[in-house]
Amino acid sequence: MSSPGPSRARHRKGLERRNELAESALVTLGELGYARTSLRDIAANSPFSHGVVHYYFSDKTELITYCVRYYKTQCVTRYDDIIAESVSAPALLDAFAERLTQTLVEDAAMHRLWYDLRTQAMFEDVLRPDVLMIDATLEDMIGRVLSRYAVLAGGELGTDSATAYAMLDGVFERALLRHLAGQPEALDFLRERAVAMLPRLLAPAEVS
Repeated sequence: MSSPGPSRARHRKGLERRNELAESALVTLGELGYARTSLRDIAANSPFSHGVVHYYFSDKTELITYCVRYYKTQCVTRYDDIIAESVSAPALLDAFAERLTQTLVEDAAMHRLWYDLRTQAMFEDVLRPDVLMIDATLEDMIGRVLSRYAVLAGGELGTDSATAYAMLDGVFERALLRHLAGQPEALDFLRERAVAMLPRLLAPAEVS
């Protein structure tokens, strides 16, 4: 009986190479957008040849789909440390608002790509399942923040996680557009709206 070692090693190496290609592709996609990016563009802006890219991904759609799933693994734990370490509602609120503005600046290209892919999924069926999956995961991520904030504030959420996520996402997308347009007030806009919004998502305290 042959040893499974070499097969596992090849699988691991293949997965590592696909992840490397995904990271490289995400940079190019973040710069050019979905519609303007081809496999040749991705290869030209990476250490890999067009042949290597085509070896691991048969076409642009397969690569984009893989990138979307890879992107999910990079962002879904963005606020977990804040949830774990915050010991008061004000501390969590400040840390969450600060992290929002930080990721807006540091990961602007990736956020721009995400909104681009989400729009493309309106028209391309092949992207829709993965985009919906990521959207649900992001909703869960925000839901964890809100649930922890409610506990620390000694209250209960007054709205469902889907609605709360949609509200915060709308604020974030608007701030991102302003930031990309070079408007310096975009960060303050996002921070102030986040700080003001979370308390309003709690249910009114009952009067005894």
